[in-house]
This record gives sequence, structure tokens and C-alpha cells, in this order.
Amino acid sequence: MTVLRSLDALSSVRGPVALAIGVFDGLHLGHQEVIRAAQEHARQHEGTAVVMSFEPHPLAVLRPEAVPPRLCGPAYRQVLLERLGIDCMLLCPFDENTAATPAELFVDTLVRAGRPLGCISVGYGWTFGKNRAGNIHRLMEAGERQGFAVYGVPPVRVDGAVVSSTLIREAVMSGDLLAASRLLGRNYALYGQVQRGRQLARQLGFPTANLMPEAELLPPLGVYAARVKLANCMMPAIANLGVRPTVEEGVVQPSLEVHLLDWSGDLYGQSLEVFLADFIRPEQKFRDVEELQKQVLADIALARSLAQI
Repeated sequence: MTVLRSLDALSSVRGPVALAIGVFDGLHLGHQEVIRAAQEHARQHEGTAVVMSFEPHPLAVLRPEAVPPRLCGPAYRQVLLERLGIDCMLLCPFDENTAATPAELFVDTLVRAGRPLGCISVGYGWTFGKNRAGNIHRLMEAGERQGFAVYGVPPVRVDGAVVSSTLIREAVMSGDLLAASRLLGRNYALYGQVQRGRQLARQLGFPTANLMPEAELLPPLGVYAARVKLANCMMPAIANLGVRPTVEEGVVQPSLEVHLLDWSGDLYGQSLEVFLADFIRPEQKFRDVEELQKQVLADIALARSLAQI
């Protein structure tokens, strides 16, 4: 995927450029509809669909105390966009100057950078520009004047509720990963790169891949039956999301330890997508590693039965 880092860089993209604009945290069903509209325009007009987002999150500048934790980090978002068929992403730097840009000037900049600008696709309630003065109606007026199409995508509903990143965060925090998956339009997963750990689990007889999830928001800590995408295959696994209180002391950032059932090999440096399924038990502190080993063996047996292997 090509990642552009400035609005001016948009001029390097083969036009007409079909922009899908938003924060796109989680790339849920609503986000997918916004992106799909841009893709369809690009297909019909033989142009290029570009997903445009902002870095950092606009609230980090406008209201730092209200910045929501990310559902997925930049690397995983790129993976998900590629699966949707997106080949180009524009990460627009967002700072105080960006926040102070009048809505009309922001649109004019996009029009100048696109060669040409074919369309802008956004959620119907999207606002932009200084003091959030721009909205879908002003965007449509600009489109009529300057010759680009505008798609204001209405909210997507699941089980009567409007799909939103906020609703997904609530589901994840409560441990309702099935609800999160329905809203995302795919199975909920954590993503991160495998790091070299202390290899204690290997000494106990069940080697694990240790990764630090990209997501800033995590489900309840504990042990999960899981599946891991590896070489385009889904491998049954057991995962521990937590701070390892039996072997760690002090304040520890939560990590994800994954043991693939009936598999061995070197995963160091690889990025893994771990799909959490059944919640087996909360994380707990054991008296010693022998008690921990006994419990983990029982957890593996339960995960194996849940995976039906």
C-alpha cells in the first residue's frame, strides 16, 4: 500500500481521485460503506480510491482529554484496508494550523491536489474545518461549484443500533466480543508483532508467541480460546491477555501470549492477527509456577475441546 503524508502528495495519484475521508478507527461497517462509495466511483470513472485519515486523532489537538483509545493501530488498519481493496492511504497531519483552516480553504486544497478530484465520500454527519463549520450540505455546495461528486453515507444499523466506534469500544470493554464482531463486520482480533520474551512458557512445556497488541483498548484480561491467522491458515490457539502476575512484579503493560495448539516454529518478528473467541477464565496470580503450569494445561485442554480438535 502507498501511504501519503501530505495533502500535496495527493497530486501524485492517478485521477480522478475518489476520497473517502474519516478517522476510520476500527474500520467498522459504517466506515466500510463510506469507503465502498469511493471505490465504486473510482471503478466507474477509472480513477483511484484513496482513504484519507488524520494523524494524530483530531481530538488530540482539539480536546486532548477526550481522545478515545484506538480500537486498532496503524499497522492493523493498513492490513484491513488492503483487504478491502484499498491501495492508497493519505494520512493528513493534524495540528493547530489544520484545526484553524476554514472549511472552504480545506476543500479548495483537496481540489487543487486532486488531478482531478472526482469525489469525496464521508459519513452524513461528518464536520470539518475551523470550528467544525463545514458539513455535508456545504460540501455538496462546493462540489456543485467545483465539479466533484459528494456522497454523504447514512448511518449503518445493526440490531437497531447505529454502528459507531463508541459502541464497539463499549462492547470490547464489557467482553462482548460477539457484539463487537457484528458491528465491525468481521471477527474481533488483536494484532501485534511477536517479540522475544523470557521463554518461561517454553520451559514449562507450552511455548508462546509474545506480542504487544497495537490496540489501545483491550477486552477484559484473562485466558481465551483463540485462532491465529498464520500463512493464510487459521490455527487453533489459547491466548493469555494480561500482566502475568505470577511471574511479574510492579506495573506491567498488558501483553498477549499465544500458544498455538499442535504447532511449532519460529514466529519472532512476525505480525500476528489473534482472534479471541471463548473467554475461559480471568487472569489470576498463582502460588508458584508449578500451580500455574497445572492450570495452563487444564486451560489448553478446554481450549482444545472448544476448538473441537
